[in-house]
Amino acid sequence: MNPLIALLAALAAYLLGSVAFAIVVSRAMGLADPRSFGSHNPGATNVLRSGSKSAAVLTLLLDAAKGWLAVWLATRAQAHGALDAAAVPLVALAVFLGHLYPVFFRFKGGKGVATAAGVLLAVNPWLGLATVATWLIVALFSRYSSLAALAAAAFAPVYYEFGAGLAWPRAPAVLPAVCVIALLIVWRHRGNVAKLLAGTEPRIGGR
Repeated sequence: MNPLIALLAALAAYLLGSVAFAIVVSRAMGLADPRSFGSHNPGATNVLRSGSKSAAVLTLLLDAAKGWLAVWLATRAQAHGALDAAAVPLVALAVFLGHLYPVFFRFKGGKGVATAAGVLLAVNPWLGLATVATWLIVALFSRYSSLAALAAAAFAPVYYEFGAGLAWPRAPAVLPAVCVIALLIVWRHRGNVAKLLAGTEPRIGGR
């Protein structure tokens, strides 16, 4: 793998990930900055607390899309010989870290759930769908976005490991990248874990 090309690809992915669509969409739609209310997290769930479902859905889709796009482009570049296969998980981590620590917003970003979903969908659609389905099931029954995110993060590496070689090919360094993403999601939700244990965590749709 050419280190310079891989580094440039990772840098481009990081910059793409640094576009915080919760803030961009809120500003474009004349809503309050999501960092100023609720959980103060620039993510789709907190945008929903503004009362605008359309803004929340748009934020969710755009945050997922940037994760998907970065990995899809890296995968296409790898297929055409421009990138080594090992560069793809590097790009996946870079776009995810861009969302968590965006250079455009003083390195204070979201928790990365939607972007991680986009990354996994690009790695393999079945892997992404299984992880998203886990989030949806837990969210439907608990109405806690944070609990759903924690469950999805916990199962994503398990899904990849058990499906590799069966439902999708095993790719170099993808499992470690998925594990790092999962651990970072859990870390970013540490405050939510404390609130869940204390019974003070707001439910989906609550202001």
